[in-house]
Amino acid sequence: MLGGAGGSQPIMVLNANTKRDQGKKAQFSNIVAAKTIADTIRTCLGPRAMLKMVLDPMGGIVLTNDGNAILREIQVQHPAGKSMIEISRTQDEEVGDGTTSVIILAGELLAQTEQYLQQGLHATVVIRAYRKALEDCIEIMKTKASIPVDVKNRNEMLRVVKSCIGTKYLSRWSDLACQISLDAVQTVMIEENGRRDIDIKRYARFEKIPGGSVEESYLLKGAMLNKDVVHPKMKRRIENPRIVLLDCSLEYKKGESQTSLEFSGEPDFTRMLQLEEECIRAMCQDVIAVKPDVVVTEKGISDVAAHYLAAAGISAVRRTKKSDNNRISRATGATIVNDTADLKEEDVGTGCGLFEIRKIGDEYYTFFDQCKSPKACTIILRGANKDVLNEIERNFHDAMNVTRNVMLEPRLTPGGGAVEMALSRALDAMCTTDGPTDGSNKEDFFKGVEKYPYKAVSRALEIIPRTLIQNCGGNVVKQLTTLRAKHSQPEQFSWGIDGETGQLVDMHSFGIWEPIAVKMQTIKTAIETAILLLRIDDIVSGTKKASTLTESAGQGDGKKKKDDDENKPTDESNKD
Repeated sequence: MLGGAGGSQPIMVLNANTKRDQGKKAQFSNIVAAKTIADTIRTCLGPRAMLKMVLDPMGGIVLTNDGNAILREIQVQHPAGKSMIEISRTQDEEVGDGTTSVIILAGELLAQTEQYLQQGLHATVVIRAYRKALEDCIEIMKTKASIPVDVKNRNEMLRVVKSCIGTKYLSRWSDLACQISLDAVQTVMIEENGRRDIDIKRYARFEKIPGGSVEESYLLKGAMLNKDVVHPKMKRRIENPRIVLLDCSLEYKKGESQTSLEFSGEPDFTRMLQLEEECIRAMCQDVIAVKPDVVVTEKGISDVAAHYLAAAGISAVRRTKKSDNNRISRATGATIVNDTADLKEEDVGTGCGLFEIRKIGDEYYTFFDQCKSPKACTIILRGANKDVLNEIERNFHDAMNVTRNVMLEPRLTPGGGAVEMALSRALDAMCTTDGPTDGSNKEDFFKGVEKYPYKAVSRALEIIPRTLIQNCGGNVVKQLTTLRAKHSQPEQFSWGIDGETGQLVDMHSFGIWEPIAVKMQTIKTAIETAILLLRIDDIVSGTKKASTLTESAGQGDGKKKKDDDENKPTDESNKD
């Protein structure tokens, strides 16, 4: 960056090696990056979506059509490209579905902006129009383009989940997947003081077991661990067990690090071993006193403790994860105790109907089954290999999030690009009719240049139905024109695209519905990201590392300096 006053010598403010893009160049650079990311996953939308195979840095294979799963494995250099990937992750965390749609929509919004920037329209004007369009979209969606749903009607809920799974790899087993997803969410749901709490991430766990077929997957209303009992004489099946959960080890305390003990005589060593055994016995007596049938601890169980517990007819499982212990606690009603001396009768869990160790393949699994009122569950997935299981897990994650969204906000919008086309036509109508005539400022808004970028949002929303038609090989121009004509009629907001054939269908009769939370989050995130990237008018790349500069300074001198540097003794060798 150069500066100088009145013909004086220019002054370098930034480092000479700093890369800098300013003004329109920076904005067009961001737009190109966003369009490139959107084009990468455009074919992953709809039931005819293609899969992408991505090699992760560790050499593993990711085989999926989930937008977020693809983009998080791709290494992107451009900062705007990284922002696009971030919005896909945000969408996945917030609502769990619509990760592909949000990227495609954000990319198209920025592509529509390009012509206005080239014509000299200021980015601030475009941003103002986009904000206005976002407010109108949310308002129209809540009032005109959605219907309420009864969350207690199982058939309606299953139809919603089915429309989510229809675009996934799991669609072949959609009936089974819908039942499992709905039951899992209803299991972990808690209603307190009129507020619903659904924590899928913590209390609904996926256990992936390679082998078998997908049809063998099922929902376990309880907990399951990939563990076996610690002693061969312990019982492997107990009906109506009393369960104790511990967060402490059943072994003597060891020194923190490199502890050494010195004994002056042999009796001292024998006495120490006796004290250790007495300490373990005292712990086991505390546990045995509450008469449990099963003990689960997050820490270790020594051989002596295992012997005492087995002699008392107690089965023990050790070294479980904290999250697993929490789920067992929630499923069985047991309280996790930090010290055996604090154990009381009310800490014992009696809500489990069956404790059983089963062998599946070569592994032993511990089941806490037939729980009376489980508020935690485990979904056991079977499939041909790990890649298939990982993709099925991602599909289930989306389906369960959709179910959760509907339960928290029970309104639905039509799928298949219908709601996007309805919003597009509504925005277009507002633009051409100059808004309302009630004296509000909408009237003035559409008289200025803002109405042109406002119309661009209307055109950008059509990218979803257009992509659905493209992905199943339909006639794009013909079908889009017919769809626009349908939506121009009053109360026809539910007409959309059948993603399998590319034909127009009424979503009321076709039965494809999506939660309003997913659509609202998609449109909010896409428009706000477009606004964010348009506000950038200067990209300054940081200085390069010294070694890179040395190499690029010149072939001869640079190389010689590098060789000299390599031959110099390092700090480590100096210490030696």
